Amino acid sequence: MGDDTKQPIIIKKIKKGGGGAHGGAWKIAYADFVTAMMAFFMLMWLLGSTAQGDLQGIADYFQNPLKVSLAGGSGSGDSSSVIQGGGKDLTASHGQVKSGDVKAPRKTINLQKLKAEYEKAERAKLAGLKGELESLIDANPVLRQFKSQLLLDLTSEGLRIQIVDEKNRPMFDSASSEVKPYTRTILREIGQTLNKVENHISLAGHTDAQPFASGGREFSNWELSTNRANASRRELVAGGMEDQKIMRVVGMSSTVLFDKQDPYSPINRRISIVIMNKRTEEALLADGKTVDVESAQEVQEGVLGTASAATSASAAPPDHIP
Repeated sequence: MGDDTKQPIIIKKIKKGGGGAHGGAWKIAYADFVTAMMAFFMLMWLLGSTAQGDLQGIADYFQNPLKVSLAGGSGSGDSSSVIQGGGKDLTASHGQVKSGDVKAPRKTINLQKLKAEYEKAERAKLAGLKGELESLIDANPVLRQFKSQLLLDLTSEGLRIQIVDEKNRPMFDSASSEVKPYTRTILREIGQTLNKVENHISLAGHTDAQPFASGGREFSNWELSTNRANASRRELVAGGMEDQKIMRVVGMSSTVLFDKQDPYSPINRRISIVIMNKRTEEALLADGKTVDVESAQEVQEGVLGTASAATSASAAPPDHIP
């Protein structure tokens, strides 16, 4: 009698399916084919939507691939590349830059003509501002009563506003920089208007040719004209004008007379406010350059007028104070 525990173990292998027409290998092949076709049509679409310059760059890359590797850039025709090249035709202009050394047409700019056109436009702008200020004076009851003392004109420096003395209505106390009440009103009204202008401002004080009793050894018309110009600056700022708009405050004494025939006329005692043009501003900011306060002819005539005034000053009363 045999031992049942020692019977052999039989392993049966079952082979599933036979493949044939119903296998899955063809599906994998079909998927690869469809993927390849999609990639092909996508490549065609990309090539069709790419600019001619980019296509030329791609073609140049395959002709000289080391150029991009060595020189960098997005293509062999990149403007940042230091190596020239990109195709067989060195005169081709497709892509980012021209291949080879092709001279581009040069444009010439006439700086003098541009400067003249700018100055012409700026002068027209200042002329328009002059008309606006004249209309403001006529419309403002306060300024209208002092219209005869407000003189506006265009000079080589820009638009000049002059506030002059009248015989019975001086702007300052005698031999003083103390501003009269009506002068304070005029300056503050003008300051409020000038703050709306982008140009910078220049201030100059003027006196007549009458000397001080001391003969100018202690206090002269130079100090007086400077103090009056600075007092006018304070009133303009008090009227609303920004202090940064003022680039120059000077005292001219009697060197530039308004009435050259009569150096002692009250009209020579005045304050000049100049809305400067661009050329005058640049000349002020430049080192080693000077800016004429008036035209050259006016300065020359002013100096001659001062000389003649000094000659006749000896005949004037010594205690007369401007």
